[in-house]
Amino acid sequence: MNTFSYSNTNKRYHTLDYFYKQKFKSKVCKISLNAGFTCPNIDGTKGYNGCIYCSKIGSGEYGGNPEENLITQFNNIKKVMDRKWPNSKYIGYFQARTNTYAPVKILKEKYETILNLPNVVGLSIATRPDAITDECLEYLKELNKKTFLTVELGLQTIHDKTSKLINRCHDLKCFEEILKKLKQNKIFTVVHIINGLPYETKEMMIETVKYLNNLNIDGIKIHMLSILKNTPLETYYKKNKFHVLSKEEYIDITVEQLRHLNSKIVIQRLTGDPTKEDLIEPKWTIKKIDVLNGIDKKMNKENIYQGDKITN
Repeated sequence: MNTFSYSNTNKRYHTLDYFYKQKFKSKVCKISLNAGFTCPNIDGTKGYNGCIYCSKIGSGEYGGNPEENLITQFNNIKKVMDRKWPNSKYIGYFQARTNTYAPVKILKEKYETILNLPNVVGLSIATRPDAITDECLEYLKELNKKTFLTVELGLQTIHDKTSKLINRCHDLKCFEEILKKLKQNKIFTVVHIINGLPYETKEMMIETVKYLNNLNIDGIKIHMLSILKNTPLETYYKKNKFHVLSKEEYIDITVEQLRHLNSKIVIQRLTGDPTKEDLIEPKWTIKKIDVLNGIDKKMNKENIYQGDKITN
């Protein structure tokens, strides 16, 4: 019998579906959007070419078509969702690239276009720690008072050597400062990390999670590094052939990370889902359900729960 507090299924971790159902008393679907933003790590403000793993559309593979307006994007994806989950509520997910990287006037126009649609109960905004100005933060505070706002911060790793290798172009101090500001303003904050970054050990990946667990984050997204075609990472991998995690290694590391995360932290993602056409390695990430089932199986077999290694 599953005795985990934050679950109404067989999951032994705090799923996003459970969190939304508790909060909104309804199924909630996230609608991924591409608002046509760029990134300070692409346009030269912080760096060029982006992070070495970043695809040409900046993690927006499952978002809308940027050539369509936001309402058309939203409605097209909503139609697909409605076939599976009719009568849902929706969260507009600004996913591709850096979604606070524009003047507030533009942010307001884009965000509130979606917020004004029927049955939209919130926004989720993916961004970088170095792309939230003081003016933007003031607007996010306003927004947080009238809807359920989530800000998703890309961190990927706490290890400076890795950050430099992957061309993040911001440091840990920058991340800490903006996270503190978001939390001071009671904005729900989710952090993205990547397992399998070049030369990182299992211990290093667990250190990243332990660090985040002590920062009062609200949620986390855990990704597996995807080596995609036409990225700097593809070139680097072909030249250096660093170790790529097997599915078994990834499951082992991710389960161990879950054990070091407070059970109140919402697990918004446990692996990536790259497109088959773009993926070079690891091929096993295409079958996302196999990875998720593997995590469940291991946790059940070994009687593991999220947070069961936290002693304080």
